[in-house]
Order: sequence, then C-alpha cells, then structure tokens
Amino acid sequence: MKSTRRAIILGAAAAQAATAQTLRLPKKVKVGVLGLVGHTAEVLRPLPNLPDVEVTAVYDPAAALRAQFVKKAPFEKVRLYADYREMLAKEEFDIVAVCNSNGERAEAVRACLERKVHVMAEKPLAIERADFDRTWKLILASGKKFTMLLPMRFDPEYLALRRAVDNGDIGEVAQISSQKSYQAGARAEWMRNRKTYGGTIPWIGIHMVDLMRWSSGREFVEAMSFQGHIGFPDIGDMENTTASVFRLDNGGVATLHMDYLRPSPAGSHGDDRLRLAGTKGIVEYQAATGVTMMTDKKAPHKVESLPAQRHLFVEFLEAIYHGKPEPIAMKEILRANEITLAAQEAAVQRRAVKA
Repeated sequence: MKSTRRAIILGAAAAQAATAQTLRLPKKVKVGVLGLVGHTAEVLRPLPNLPDVEVTAVYDPAAALRAQFVKKAPFEKVRLYADYREMLAKEEFDIVAVCNSNGERAEAVRACLERKVHVMAEKPLAIERADFDRTWKLILASGKKFTMLLPMRFDPEYLALRRAVDNGDIGEVAQISSQKSYQAGARAEWMRNRKTYGGTIPWIGIHMVDLMRWSSGREFVEAMSFQGHIGFPDIGDMENTTASVFRLDNGGVATLHMDYLRPSPAGSHGDDRLRLAGTKGIVEYQAATGVTMMTDKKAPHKVESLPAQRHLFVEFLEAIYHGKPEPIAMKEILRANEITLAAQEAAVQRRAVKA
C-alpha cells in the first residue's frame, strides 16, 4: 500500500484527535469552505473535538467534488454552491476557509473580507505581486483575523528542527538545503493552466520557503531560480523541475529543489527533506531516516523524542475567541509570500530578485 509522510502524519493526528481535549468556544461558529483544493483537511480533521464549530456551506466549481463532500458524515446537510459569490451573499459565516485555485484566490479572499469574516486561506495568497499587495492591504485594514494554510511547520519533525536551533544545538545556521519531490499523477485542469496555477514555485515552494525561514531563524534577502518542464505533456503548463537559491541575512545560503518526477513505484507520493547546517552541527529530516542530528559534542544520532503535533485551525480558533497568539504571525505570512513571489519572478526574469 502506498503512503506519504503527510498521510502518516494525518493518521497519527487523527488518532491524537480522538483523545485530544475538547475545545469549547463562547459561541457557535459557522464555517464556510470556499473551494475544495489543497489542505481542507486542516479545517475538517479537528472538527470532532470542536463541538461549537459547524461547516454550514461549501463552494466548488466541480459538481463531482461537491457531491462527494456531502456523502461523508457529518456533512450530509451542508449547503452546496457552484458560485462562491452567491454563497457569500446568502450565507452568514464567522470564518471562511478559502481553498480555491491559485489564480482565483486573492479575489476570493477580498470578497470574504468585504463580508467581514475571518479568513483562513490556502497558499499562495496571490500569483502576481500587484494582486498580492492589493489583497494584503485589505487584510490589514479589515480588522479580521487572517491565517494561511502552511501546516508543515506544525508537524513534529519540523518542530524538532526548530527546537534544535532554538536550543543552540547546531549554532548559527549557515546553510539550508530542502527538497520537495512528488509524483505528477493526474492533475486538475486548473493546475495545468498557467493563469490559474501560477507556477510550481508558488504552489509548493512556499511551504519550504516558510519552513526554511521559520526553522532556521534566518531572514532571506535575495532569490535566484530556474524552472522547466520536461516530458509529461499531460500536466499542461506545470513546471516539473525547479531550483531556487536564496542569500541569507548572515551571508549564508539556502537551496530548494523541487520536481514532479517521482516515479509511481516509489511507494509514496512525495519525498520532503529539510537540512539545517550550523556552526556547531547539523540537523535534518527526511522520511527514510526521521530526524537526525550531529553536533560538535555528540555523534550522529536519531532524534527519538519529537514535539507534539499542533493544529493550525484549532490555534486559529483560540486566537480569535480566546485571545491567544496567532498561530502564524502576520509578518511571517507576509514574508513567506514575498520571498516566494521573488523566487518565481527570478525564474521568469532570469535574474536575481530582492526578497
């Protein structure tokens, strides 16, 4: 049976959710789902422990996806829409999860904010810088809470990498290496079209941009990228090979290489890797070996004790209704998008771009 690192984590998270403490909120919270693309499970999976939260309506342009959604408990009575503007006009929401195609996302986020609701959006926020700037200004002016679906930083393995840096185990990070490698498989039409996809760097690269910056504690100041499409005509405009190099604020270097070239017999859909090399040691994660570390005081070893899984949607609710800190600081969401846009622009313009 094929499995992915994310599937394994989701399975562990589901088991954890079964015993997790119930989160009570001061009111009944109505949630709308605007699109069924990407990380919708981040919103739906914790619901058994959120008795005050209810998904009341869902939009997606694909009738088959809408029909499939309401076949699963507890969503049988969820109202379905083929037009998200109609959904926003007819329904009253407290929170909307915006999970539509990349090229349509910024406009949908703005439409939600104009309805005065909190927003949890898929990434990237926009695929063009002007559209991003316009949307970000509205987010800041809206007075509503906003977060982005960058859930990998809440996984135990990456929390362990961040912990090693915070504890000073590997010293000052000087080099970062990362990878995302996926099977191409069958892709939705919006992903095969440049206008709605925007590029592989913004679609999956933003995950690693966020992880590299957050786990290392280093700022990114400049980006250079290359991208291409070799073979696989059935995936349309999608780039299936990319490489980005980033200059760090301390003079260090970060690299990110991504592909949709992983063969189907690989046994898993994806292979994500992250390595942080510092002045006192190295810590890294890949599914095949887990989290491993070596330092100037300790030989190479596997890190067995990992932090607990965290849940982005649960922490977002706590920020809204219990006054707790936002799960991802707004500045970090801003920088993840800015740096990723710079990396994509560098690939298109074939020059280094300020991040």
